[in-house]
Amino acid sequence: MITADYIVGLTDGEGCFYVNLRGRKPGKWIPKIETHFYIKLRQEEKHLLDKIKKFFGRGGVYFQKEKRKNHTPCFRFEINSQKDIQETLIPFFKKYPLQGQLKQKSFKNFCEIFNLINKKKYLTREGILQIRRLKSEMNFRARPVREIRSPGGESKQL
Repeated sequence: MITADYIVGLTDGEGCFYVNLRGRKPGKWIPKIETHFYIKLRQEEKHLLDKIKKFFGRGGVYFQKEKRKNHTPCFRFEINSQKDIQETLIPFFKKYPLQGQLKQKSFKNFCEIFNLINKKKYLTREGILQIRRLKSEMNFRARPVREIRSPGGESKQL
């Protein structure tokens, strides 16, 4: 049986609160900010992700193709619907706090960015700068992630 405490512990170790910035139109940068939450596990542990999906009643479990030779195939449970993040994910982690300081900081920044998105602050230069600053403080020691993806999904370095 999956419990709230189990999900908190698993998130502390294998979870990620992620913010993606991208432009909406080629040649004209109109920002679009997306928030995502995921837990990634080896394919042998997919059954745990299915149970987490059932626990939340939200999100999906997806195969993550891995191109790096020293990595094994993985699955990830992901919540990326803004409504589900607002109504389910954020209240869950406020009720059941993360234990790791770095993951707590990432979650706090994730919530601040989510609030800025809801207030449409990303449409101002100051708002984008604030979101970028908060994002840069998230996921400490994670491998560098490209910040902007084109609408077709191709990564672009800033």
